[in-house]
Amino acid sequence: MGEDAAQGVTGETIWLDGEWLDWDQAQIHVLTHSLHYGLGVFEGIRCYQTQDGRSAVFRLEEHVRRLYDSARINLMDVPYAPELVSEVILESLRRNSLSEGYIRPLVFIGDGAMGLHPGDNAIRVAVISWAWGKYLGEDGIQNGIRAKVSTYSRHHVNSKMTNGKTCGDYVNSILAKREALLDGYDEAVMLDPSGLVSECTGENIFVVRDGVIRTPPAAAVLNGITRSTLMTLASDRGMKVEESPITRDDLYIADEIFLTGTAAEVTPIREVDARVIGSGKRGPVTESLQAAYFELVAGKNDAHTDWLTYL
Repeated sequence: MGEDAAQGVTGETIWLDGEWLDWDQAQIHVLTHSLHYGLGVFEGIRCYQTQDGRSAVFRLEEHVRRLYDSARINLMDVPYAPELVSEVILESLRRNSLSEGYIRPLVFIGDGAMGLHPGDNAIRVAVISWAWGKYLGEDGIQNGIRAKVSTYSRHHVNSKMTNGKTCGDYVNSILAKREALLDGYDEAVMLDPSGLVSECTGENIFVVRDGVIRTPPAAAVLNGITRSTLMTLASDRGMKVEESPITRDDLYIADEIFLTGTAAEVTPIREVDARVIGSGKRGPVTESLQAAYFELVAGKNDAHTDWLTYL
């Protein structure tokens, strides 16, 4: 199940501006400011069913904190407390009868004034949850995906502030993703304006060579929550992890490459620009960290239990 699995998603209820509404009744006006100009912020969060049958949201506190950080970066004053939004996220899963699922909190600017300055338009908040499988497919998780270096550059750190997860920034990702798919690949690797590897359309990237795991510095990319999780898991296992610049040809000669993200989880890359990576399949470092990640979110690891918030 790839990204198209998100099309046609449905559920029972959506939280919008403090009210629970029937799924089909959660509507907005066509003059909603964020629809026209793209200024909004969001999070992607996953809930997993754990080994004891309970359901737990992974790193809820960190996700909600980043949502509010993104809003502050973009001069948006969220009209609800983080504690309330956190509880709404848990309640959304309950009301939609999801033992596992994907949760999308969204903060956006409502209708009213038009033009680039939104004036006193209301800041609105929605929380939506639905069932969503493996973003890059079950086969991708097992055997790896094919990627190409995009012709589209990632944002400069001062043209859009990379610590914010801002809606409009993802036009850049859509263009790169469409290009990759049209060219017969599964995903795009994006370079920054200086030509160094940045990230993919919705994932952080890691390169493994000679046992050393490298990832681009956080200042130049969205500092992903799954990214930090994998760095911690690798360090826990005595693996060497570095944040350092990565060149395009570093990708071609890597022993392994893998992607991380809430939607993508931990997905290996088996080919970049028609170059086979390593053995052409999921490598041992990736497999070990992938297993550690899925054990963690399933409540099978006694470490980092504070990262699980049970329903």
